[in-house]
Amino acid sequence: MDKLGRQRQVDVSGEAISELLSRLESRTAHVGVIGLGYVGLPVALLFANSGFPTSGFDTDPSKVDTLLKGESYIHHIPVENIARAVAEKRFHPTADFSQLGSMDAILVCVPTPLDEHRDPDLSYVRTTADQLSSSLRPGQLVVLESTTYPGTTDEVVLPILRQSGLRCPVSPYETDGLTVKGPGAPEADFLLAYSPERVDPGNKLYPAHQIPKVIGGVNPSSALAAQILYGNAFEQTVLVSSSKVAEMTKLLENIYRCVNIALVNELKLLCQRMEIDIWEVIEAAETKPFGFAPFYPGPGPGGHCIPIDPFYLTWKAREYDFPTRLVELAGEISSAMPMHVVETVAEALNRRRQSTQGAKVLILGVAYKKDVDDLRESPALRIIQQLWARGFQVDYYDPHFPHLPKTRRYDLRMSSIELSPERLTEYDAVVIVTDHSSLDYEEVVRHARLVVDTRNATRTVRENREKIVRC
Repeated sequence: MDKLGRQRQVDVSGEAISELLSRLESRTAHVGVIGLGYVGLPVALLFANSGFPTSGFDTDPSKVDTLLKGESYIHHIPVENIARAVAEKRFHPTADFSQLGSMDAILVCVPTPLDEHRDPDLSYVRTTADQLSSSLRPGQLVVLESTTYPGTTDEVVLPILRQSGLRCPVSPYETDGLTVKGPGAPEADFLLAYSPERVDPGNKLYPAHQIPKVIGGVNPSSALAAQILYGNAFEQTVLVSSSKVAEMTKLLENIYRCVNIALVNELKLLCQRMEIDIWEVIEAAETKPFGFAPFYPGPGPGGHCIPIDPFYLTWKAREYDFPTRLVELAGEISSAMPMHVVETVAEALNRRRQSTQGAKVLILGVAYKKDVDDLRESPALRIIQQLWARGFQVDYYDPHFPHLPKTRRYDLRMSSIELSPERLTEYDAVVIVTDHSSLDYEEVVRHARLVVDTRNATRTVRENREKIVRC
């Protein structure tokens, strides 16, 4: 019986691996987190607050310097959490990757974007695996958390780590979701697992440690070690029978949302032609106590997961000569929504007999979701770019983004305006792209000439509704 009350059902061979499990159980294992972004930084702080000595690795020295000062560059992560962890020396941010060799458990939280052809870009994963391979030692656990296609851990990461000369055999095992059953990994020098992140930035209802942690190893010893590690920081762990199952679990979760968001967006377009309020339809359907979960239309999904994950699966499915038609169609519908917003703005101005050339448009909100400072894959960026292409003059306001940073795809070089009633009157159209809670939408509608609402943010506004175009 281990210290967490679980019955150990795996025979672990090797002194280094046995020592690793002991250190994981006693929380004396040194945890390293590679990538201190929206996923990696919260994970690193969670382990630091759970009693593990934790180091955070990032290639951006400015991020490391900010953290060492006890400051935060992510709005929803409180400064005091970082300052306390750094001051108490529970969390050590660094750009020195030579320290990886002293880590006992290494969590990889690096980006997995798409390239210009919408194919998976695993360059960050491969580069990180190369770095790990050069410093890998017996008795280390490596866990990939980045969202990716099934097979990445076994087929991409493992061969690179094996270039170190150390052994990690792939062997099958069974699990009931709580315990690992089966023989241990014979002659294993290091362990490897996959555990997808399930972070929802800004969601206060589900703190990270309360979200069950799915874990799949390349062998039973790897699964057991990862379970012990995460079991000391998360309230619940869910074991699955392989890293591929864990990878597919993450994709299913996000593709489920992608397909349903695409469905409701398509129904929104139909309802607009039929002069039916899709929001009222959703509200009514939501009263059914079973068989229905509400999803909401918008200007297009954002964040790292929903706009990207479906294409990871469709790319991998081609290897098996299997067309994922529904998934691909959902991705196409979602990708078309920003252009629908642009066309709605142009049509609304045309109905007012106003030219779009040189028309002034104000974008309200550029974050991909309300009340967060997360710009990843935000539909606002594409909307701005396409408005420019149509001859519009564009400004934006977002309290979370005084300036638009350069992203992998966009370098818009814009700064947020100072929002005031006087400024609102200057624009031919105000487009609500992100419905931040801090905005007074009654004031927006009162002073704006025209409001295009993509989020139903003006639903409670009673006056001047003739100015509102719902998109």
